[in-house]
Amino acid sequence: MTRPIGTPGRASWKEEAVGMVLGFAVLALLPFLFNDAYSRHVLIMVFIYAVVASNWDLSLGYGGVFNFGHLALFGIGVYAYGLLTKLMGLDPWLALVASGILATAAAILVTIPILRLKGIYIILVTFGFAQLVMQVILSQSDYTGGTQGMVRIPGLYWFDHNMVRDGKFAYFFLALGLLAASTVFLRVFVRSRIGAGIVALRDNEEYAIARGISLVRQRMITLAASAFFTGMAGAFYAAYQRNASIDVFGMSLATIILSMVLLGGTSTIYGAIIASFVLTVFAELMADFGAWRPIITALLIIVVMLAYPTGLAGLIRAGWAATAGRLRRTAPAARPAETT
Repeated sequence: MTRPIGTPGRASWKEEAVGMVLGFAVLALLPFLFNDAYSRHVLIMVFIYAVVASNWDLSLGYGGVFNFGHLALFGIGVYAYGLLTKLMGLDPWLALVASGILATAAAILVTIPILRLKGIYIILVTFGFAQLVMQVILSQSDYTGGTQGMVRIPGLYWFDHNMVRDGKFAYFFLALGLLAASTVFLRVFVRSRIGAGIVALRDNEEYAIARGISLVRQRMITLAASAFFTGMAGAFYAAYQRNASIDVFGMSLATIILSMVLLGGTSTIYGAIIASFVLTVFAELMADFGAWRPIITALLIIVVMLAYPTGLAGLIRAGWAATAGRLRRTAPAARPAETT
């Protein structure tokens, strides 16, 4: 099968699907290799961060929209799940989906004032939106717990299986399933005609508009598409941790997730997922370094970005290309057919 002109090295749908299935099959084996609950907890957090980071890459990397309110969508998912299950008594599984829908509605709402803005103005508006959501939650302390947060939030269930005392086995596969569903959606989205239109607006806005692509419609679709699984990740986080804290709106978490997007390489989706593994696991390994841990992590990010501006995804592509080239050079040349 020949590749389309202008997309050298781009995997076909079949190749990408096979690679995705193999990748998630390997991840599904991890809880059998790591029997302790703490290691599984770290992996669950990796999956949650990977969902949020890869969806941020959709609006930031592919859409070129620096949506600094993306973590507010995660926080909305966290508190929506807590309020729907604890105060309204909604079934946790329904609340999980409803949280994603509410985050999508919030994304559409914040899109309205930034439809025709550019650059720093988008950052200011979306940052202000995140602060507004946080202040609303703080002001409704009778329902949200204010600065104390919400505790004893109902968790997810699976028939009669005790998901609290199984060594985090069930939550691991639920988190992995959420990441798999999010990744499939994102990859199908960016390879669709809508995804091509979003990239066209990012690369040459004037030319794309002249060709009939609507800036308003595409920007709204981009932010809405990046919000649903982000909100569901927030809901899953609340169900898993059994609490909701105002810290989810803090700059600390935003910095971590943004570092994952940039370190992994924007406009890749897979890069953000890989970086989520690297940074989360690396931070756990550096736990004994105390205050030096964020400094060492920052140095790692700087070194990788200086060596490979396209991030870990670029590093992996370069390594794969070098390996493939070496194999081609060492492969024996085909012998010409003998003539009689």
